[in-house]
Amino acid sequence: MSKEFKKRILSAIILFPLSFFIILKGSLLFNLFLLVCFIITSFEWHQMSKKKKYHPIGFLFLFFSFFSAYHLRNDFNDLSLIIFLIILFTCISTDIGGYIFGNIFKGPKLTKISPKKTYSGMIGGYILSIITIYIFFNYLYLYNDSIILFTAETFLTVFLISTVSQIGDIIISFFKRLSKIKDTGKLIPGHGGLLDRIDGMIFAFPFSYIIFSLRI
Repeated sequence: MSKEFKKRILSAIILFPLSFFIILKGSLLFNLFLLVCFIITSFEWHQMSKKKKYHPIGFLFLFFSFFSAYHLRNDFNDLSLIIFLIILFTCISTDIGGYIFGNIFKGPKLTKISPKKTYSGMIGGYILSIITIYIFFNYLYLYNDSIILFTAETFLTVFLISTVSQIGDIIISFFKRLSKIKDTGKLIPGHGGLLDRIDGMIFAFPFSYIIFSLRI
């Protein structure tokens, strides 16, 4: 196991439970957490895109993304937490599935923009995200007395969120290539900047807010 991989695991062990606790608590603590994340990602975007023509557009998009995340967690009453966790787990499992399957099966590259992305990783992202949400639905009764079924519509929703998350990852990789940097920052050992870790999420949140607003 490489030193870099150990750093990734240790960072995840520390940060994921803390973030998960804040998301579960919601309310003012979550809103403050969201604000801090917005400030950090905005600073990282500024550092990597200053003097570029698309610099202000990135800030507007980040604001729209975090604004969507805020409303997803606060605007859907009892379903807010469930919806937010569906998006979160989909994006995380897509990232993990892509990393694991891509490293195991390798194969053809998905795009020149991000050389580490492969078709096997893309498929792995879809597979793990669908399995994760299926398991999540099977244990939802522990939080909500009502049974929520994993339907064909749920499958399609997860597939679309996973797709947007993977596209978001590639888009941020494209901007990093334009800036000739490997990571957006050094905040998280083994992972780079915060923007490196939530690149898929910042695209998945606004997309999800639109589709869930239309459905509910």
